[in-house]
Amino acid sequence: MYALARSLLFRLDAETAHGIALRGLDAACRLGLAPRLAGERIDDPVELMGLRFPNRVGLAAGLDKNADHLDALGALGFGFVEVGTVTPKPQPGNPKPRLFRLPEVGGIINRMGFNNAGVDHLVARVRASRFDGVIGINIGKNLATPVERAVDDYLSCLEKVHAHAHYVTVNVSSPNTPGLRDLQFGEHLDALLGTLREAGTRLDRQSGRRVPLAVKIAPDMLTEEVALVARRIADNGIDAVIATNTTVSREGVAGLPHADEAGGLSGRPVFEASNAVVRELRRHLPRLPIIGVGGIDSGEAAIAKREAGADLVQLYSGFIYRGPALVAECARALQAATLSGEALAPPMGQEESP
Repeated sequence: MYALARSLLFRLDAETAHGIALRGLDAACRLGLAPRLAGERIDDPVELMGLRFPNRVGLAAGLDKNADHLDALGALGFGFVEVGTVTPKPQPGNPKPRLFRLPEVGGIINRMGFNNAGVDHLVARVRASRFDGVIGINIGKNLATPVERAVDDYLSCLEKVHAHAHYVTVNVSSPNTPGLRDLQFGEHLDALLGTLREAGTRLDRQSGRRVPLAVKIAPDMLTEEVALVARRIADNGIDAVIATNTTVSREGVAGLPHADEAGGLSGRPVFEASNAVVRELRRHLPRLPIIGVGGIDSGEAAIAKREAGADLVQLYSGFIYRGPALVAECARALQAATLSGEALAPPMGQEESP
């Protein structure tokens, strides 16, 4: 069914098709048909960050920036859904066209630029949702906010989403907001993470519930840079790391239609680079939960991500190309591999499930 729908959607430009597909999922959800699109829901619970995930496969941020489709996406069998990136104020993002498919390699290039309806809209949509699974909310800064004042935007978002998120992700790795990736390194990262950790602890205390903080990093780092980032993450008491965001590299796609478009490249072309970062993070952060994302388009790819050291995985581009059936395929493969001992069992960040 999805193959037919995809053949029709792929005749449209990527962003138009994206919107139509999400509205179609909403309609299927209202009719009670969304679970049938995904097939069997895989029950493979795991506990990390003090949260119980129904299975190890999540939806990455970026697909549902405003939490407008949370119920429909949550009905597809994901163990968790991450929405955003959201900024304090609404912003339109970069000019269109800004989303491009590279079907020859299962890739997508985007330069969306944190287009979103603002944090107040997202919070209202999360509150209205009936989805009872694990919700991550990914936060960022507005384009107009100078990098030296970025912490103000992250704090504003954190304070507004804290009561409605199971975990919050600090996005410092999108290549589509000028200067944002500077926040991944050195004193910038220390100051940002230290301030957010302090604010998060205060909000936890006030609310009587702990909301873990995760950081999402880029794949475009040298080995020594990953080590330095890992140290900052550990020193500031961050609860998890998501590896990785999109890449600015065009290795493996040169010469393909749209390959020279500006923006971040996701999908199969980033798979190995993402895995390399996951492996390096695991070396330096043996006990910290790692969420692996980048290029997962099959159950085998999900297992490889876990073998690299990821405790959980997230889908985005593979979900676009393969459809809802990929969720159960990956969750089932991870469950079977863990039970048979084929995957690393367990990565050091994992806690035992009851």
